[in-house]
Amino acid sequence: MILLGRIVGAHGIRGEVLVHSFAEVPENIGSYGPLSDKAGTRTFKLRVLRMTPKGAIVARITGIADRNAAEAMKGVELYVSRDKLPEPDEDEFYYADLVGLAAVAPDGAPIGEIVAVQNYGAGDLIEIRIPGRKDTELVPFADKFVPEVDIASGKVVVVMPVSAADDDKNGQE
Repeated sequence: MILLGRIVGAHGIRGEVLVHSFAEVPENIGSYGPLSDKAGTRTFKLRVLRMTPKGAIVARITGIADRNAAEAMKGVELYVSRDKLPEPDEDEFYYADLVGLAAVAPDGAPIGEIVAVQNYGAGDLIEIRIPGRKDTELVPFADKFVPEVDIASGKVVVVMPVSAADDDKNGQE
């Protein structure tokens, strides 16, 4: 399942909702057919009405007819099955396709496995689980740190950044 949007609030009194769309063309979020929650247990038929000046989508969801019902939808994440999305171009990929790939150093040495792609507001980060450790490492998803993505071979080349603690040690030696 691919996260395609999130309901961020109610709009007006007739049951319309505001949706933050993650679709390449935000207004196309309703064109993938019914969306669902992550588990696939609830489905939502979305009809896009318009886009706000701030980039949110104003939409109607079948069965939501008043503001109270729309407010209850706040925070609901909208997913679509991966097979309903168009195939990416040759040099493109979906972040969900990265999960499970091996992270390797430029020399081919194993680093770990990609477990997620995160974005906390300052850019995309790949999250790597390193064998033998409980925690994960976050690496900026930029060409400097991720120079190669090869989905067909199941690997991503990663140049691990130097930590601030390592910088201090290097500067003192």
